[in-house]
Amino acid sequence: MFNSISTQASKLVSLAKQIESNSKTKIISITSGKGGVGKSTLTANFAYILAKKGKKVLVLDADIGLANLQVLFNVKPKKTLHDYLEGKEKLANIILDTGYTNVSLIAGGSGYEYASNNSGVIFERLIDEILYLNKFDILLIDTGAGLNEYVQEFLLLSHTILAVTTTDPTALTDLYALLKMLSLKKDKLFICFNHTSKYETGVTITNSIKKLALKNKLNRKFMVQYVGNIASSQSVATTSRLRKLFAYEFKQDIVTMQLEMVVDNLIMQER
Repeated sequence: MFNSISTQASKLVSLAKQIESNSKTKIISITSGKGGVGKSTLTANFAYILAKKGKKVLVLDADIGLANLQVLFNVKPKKTLHDYLEGKEKLANIILDTGYTNVSLIAGGSGYEYASNNSGVIFERLIDEILYLNKFDILLIDTGAGLNEYVQEFLLLSHTILAVTTTDPTALTDLYALLKMLSLKKDKLFICFNHTSKYETGVTITNSIKKLALKNKLNRKFMVQYVGNIASSQSVATTSRLRKLFAYEFKQDIVTMQLEMVVDNLIMQER
């Protein structure tokens, strides 16, 4: 599937690497093979934790057609990514203040359809402009679920990719499909298990996935790194309903401390 990505997308990778080398902005994509695993909720809180550690973060809601980060940040955007994609607005006009210090947002929108044959060119321009701003330390991309062309293009752009999954068999099947796809073009994938009470559970499953990859003769140089687990918590459900961040409202909750460990492990692995 990954080999079917357009030539334009491959050019996008080269361009992003060239610009990123001259920009302080580093790209992290948070993705999942399966929807409903809590990816967007973790992305919003991930951004807040990064900002608390002194990073200036821009969150890009790249879920084309089904975006919800504006809900999690409790902002009502007048301009979104779609206005930029259609050429109606400049980048500066779609970057929103979330109300959280050092966290900005480019909101997506729901029910949007974009011509895939034009996407590579537009995404190239978008990432080009964000990196050229040299204004943010981290560009945090929340991709859509699944492995469609939009998701693939954003993953190709990213130096760091974090996959959020659960122990549900269908989620693990989709995670392995994601791993297979990425092993053709990238060199590593980080994994976080959501709704998983024990850290050791993630260790065991990640080791099993690595063994399966070796058995199926996937790229032996491709690294799979487990960075932590997030347990289920009523705090997460409560804050999401109230359009607030659990890492801000419940700083001492176990899930906040677990997510902080995930962030720390990811940063440490990428040094």
